[in-house]
Amino acid sequence: MERIDTDLAEAAGIFITLEGPDGAGKSTQQALLADRVRAIGRELVATREPGGTVLGERVRAILLERAADHDALIDALLFNAARRALVRDVIQPALDRGAVVVCDRFADSTLAYQGFGAGAPLDVLSRIAEIATDGTRPSRTVLLDIRVEDGLNRRRGGPADEMTRFETDSAFDAAFHERVRGGFRMLAEADADRWRVVDASQSADEVAAAVWEAVADLF
Repeated sequence: MERIDTDLAEAAGIFITLEGPDGAGKSTQQALLADRVRAIGRELVATREPGGTVLGERVRAILLERAADHDALIDALLFNAARRALVRDVIQPALDRGAVVVCDRFADSTLAYQGFGAGAPLDVLSRIAEIATDGTRPSRTVLLDIRVEDGLNRRRGGPADEMTRFETDSAFDAAFHERVRGGFRMLAEADADRWRVVDASQSADEVAAAVWEAVADLF
């Protein structure tokens, strides 16, 4: 049984993001981590990108629809519009009251997908994200790393209506996803204080244990 801190009311907010290629298991691990955090008595706010607000869910539908014809910067601007609403309406208020926020994707996904994957300038993407978030940065980012082929096979084995154009459109081929994965790994290597890398090819329980180990020091 884990000890519950008696001073939780005075605890600082903690912002954790889960990143990784498609099929890495971020949604599953978010739910498992949320249960773990609640078990130690902390308020937990789970959210996702794009989404988490009325505007964010509308933007999500636009961004992920299979018939969309966007370039990388259009995608990045839409992601950041949704991100702005999420930070303003959900993430920052939760952090201000001392809650723990666990977000399925954040600004690093835009760098990985629209930057490393699709070729938009990283400096431009970083500046847009800085404006959208008012400088809000995760306390810890966990990269759920998995081979591209294994991740995409996982996704193809799931419900067809959950597949997005990033997984079905021929423009986003295996080479694109390899660049995305490589981008995530480069981001993690460049900021080792914030990032932790977890092998997402393991069982869900093994990954959950590794994710907790990656964030436990924050508590």
